Amino acid sequence: MKIVETMALARLTTIGTGGPARAFAKPTTIAELEQALAWAEKRHLPVAAVGLGSNLLASDDGVEALVLRLAGDLAAVRVEGETLTAGGGATNAVSLHQARAAGLGGFEFACAIPGTAGGGVWMNAGAYGSDWSQILVRARVVTAAGSGWLTPAELGLSYRHSELRHGQVVAEVEYRLAPRPPEEIKETISALIAQRKATQPTNKRTFGSVFKNPDHELGAGRMLEESGLKGHAIGGALISPKHANFIENAGSATTADALELMAEARRRAYEQFGVELEHEVEFLGEIELPAL
Repeated sequence: MKIVETMALARLTTIGTGGPARAFAKPTTIAELEQALAWAEKRHLPVAAVGLGSNLLASDDGVEALVLRLAGDLAAVRVEGETLTAGGGATNAVSLHQARAAGLGGFEFACAIPGTAGGGVWMNAGAYGSDWSQILVRARVVTAAGSGWLTPAELGLSYRHSELRHGQVVAEVEYRLAPRPPEEIKETISALIAQRKATQPTNKRTFGSVFKNPDHELGAGRMLEESGLKGHAIGGALISPKHANFIENAGSATTADALELMAEARRRAYEQFGVELEHEVEFLGEIELPAL
């Protein structure tokens, strides 16, 4: 396994922003992952796994960390009975394909989530009324000190949240699914994908949903739409004209541009609805939103 000194985070994120990472590696086995973590620990570097780079906003100044993207065995998928086992770097698309081929349902909701198994655990990702906590049996988490299997309760899964922190890498995931005819799975996926394309900017560079839905009669997107933010731009970043809870890279956007849009969105939501929106997107590097 090669550890690359310096890698542009803009190449690793779906929105295409972010400065240089101190180092980058693509471990393919547990042994290589442990080697990478030991390398970082020796140099006192934090560690962050980025998956496919969705749900991630990285500092324009970069990050002094070892950034990982799991590959090889750590991105493989296999089915045994009603259990689907996926490497932390396995894409949701591959896992869903394998589940459908095996006649296992319950993972269809993930067709709307362009990420990986590890990323799903990290944020308890969800869509269309389901999330990782409902299908996860356990996850193997590796740190510089060793590895172990954790249950959903031990991971602290809640709405778009887990207790995992950078330096804890999800290397393997076990899902418990249920028998379902492949044609029914296909029909459900087709309907969900059509719904997603009709309501979200799927053909634009975004990092996914910006804010978590608050405890309010309006979701975050509807709240921001009623605040007049659809199409509002700062620099190269644009609040999607299609769905106000997405920020598009409309051309040469920076993370700073996106953060300014997020700050303006939070300000308007608070002033108009008295709601303090909480960001769903993960921050990487020394960045934060100003207090309201």
